[in-house]
Amino acid sequence: MHLMTPENNHNTAVVFDFGGVLIGWDPFLLYGPYFNRDRAAVQRFLDEIGFAEWNALQDAGRPFAEGEAELTARFPQHAALIRAYRERFEETITGPIQGSVEILRALKRQGRTLFGLSNWAVETFQRIRPNYPFLDLLETIVLSGEVGLIKPDPRIFQLLLERTGRAAGDCLLIDDSAANIAAAAALGFQTVRFESPEQLKHELVRRGLLSPNGTGH
Repeated sequence: MHLMTPENNHNTAVVFDFGGVLIGWDPFLLYGPYFNRDRAAVQRFLDEIGFAEWNALQDAGRPFAEGEAELTARFPQHAALIRAYRERFEETITGPIQGSVEILRALKRQGRTLFGLSNWAVETFQRIRPNYPFLDLLETIVLSGEVGLIKPDPRIFQLLLERTGRAAGDCLLIDDSAANIAAAAALGFQTVRFESPEQLKHELVRRGLLSPNGTGH
């Protein structure tokens, strides 16, 4: 992929993932106290119940009540812990990833078009969104739970393009998932796999999408 320059990137829209890029999320914060704050033990529990696959179904639009009924039927001994995820979801959120939010605001100040594309269940997203007003800087948000599609399914990327009237090559996706980055790149998106706010800023400056002093540090 060629390096964007100030001459050919002025129309490039920046597309932000949410969890792990703009907002921190860590189920250990909720489940740690139940397992003596042993992260490995929490991970064994999550693996045992197939948490990642189960959670993805809610992200793709399945109601939590249905998901909880299905999972507690298979793991009745963990029913309280399974229900705790939805009931106390806010405890899994670490808060805004400040460096990324500063980049988001700087891009907006510089006139950059901004979109959001996130795998997130509607019920839990609606509960936390009021805490993150910077999401209002995004002109269009495609949320997996609302549209019934989930990254890395190519159709959710195509839906974003349809809703925004953009071509894939005119969009740069920032995401922390290698699978999502690969799927977007295959469709022609510019991509940056997120590792840290510092790495992201470096990449955006290198590509001419952010001025070097854009975030004020």
